[in-house]
Amino acid sequence: MIRAPHERAIAGPAADFAATLAALVPVIETARLRLRAPRLDDFDVWAEIFTGPAGTHLGGPFTRDAAFTDFSATVGLWLLRGHGVWTVEPKSDGAPLGFVLIGFEPGDQGPELGYLIRPSAEGQGYATEAAAALRDHAFAALGMARLVSYIDPANSGSIRVAERLGAVLDGVFDGAQVWLHRPASQTPSHTLAIHKADAQQTSQRGD
Repeated sequence: MIRAPHERAIAGPAADFAATLAALVPVIETARLRLRAPRLDDFDVWAEIFTGPAGTHLGGPFTRDAAFTDFSATVGLWLLRGHGVWTVEPKSDGAPLGFVLIGFEPGDQGPELGYLIRPSAEGQGYATEAAAALRDHAFAALGMARLVSYIDPANSGSIRVAERLGAVLDGVFDGAQVWLHRPASQTPSHTLAIHKADAQQTSQRGD
């Protein structure tokens, strides 16, 4: 596939600076997964999700360019709010499985816990495992008092994940179900690790 110019990184000081910023994003680890800063080449997975059947539950359908605009806006939350999107990858091989995020879109009444898993990785508990780790990070490390998920009532898969996370249905807002998350009652099974790799090492992981 030939990527559009805006989807390709340009080597040099700007790319090095992007890698430096990415290295500041906390890495969250679970038994099977690693949640890390998104990279430009992760967009292929984001586009796969947003331009596929799941896009209808996410405000779509989306074109690839529209998906890129959404991806950029979600990544940009890191600079504006100190939280954003993490890429989910297995510890075994590092091939992206999808994303989890703490978002805040126009119309949202507070921070939102989101989980997006590519079709080929569904049905293996990855969304629940990654979202539980991020939920715990939001309450413990970020000090959030309230965290919800806005879910299309037709999105039965996302509703099942919310239920597994122990979230409770807290009403309906703008046509979406509002699922309220609560802090876990026991010690989280994941660990938080801040990568100290330098920009060059971070950049090499994207090659």
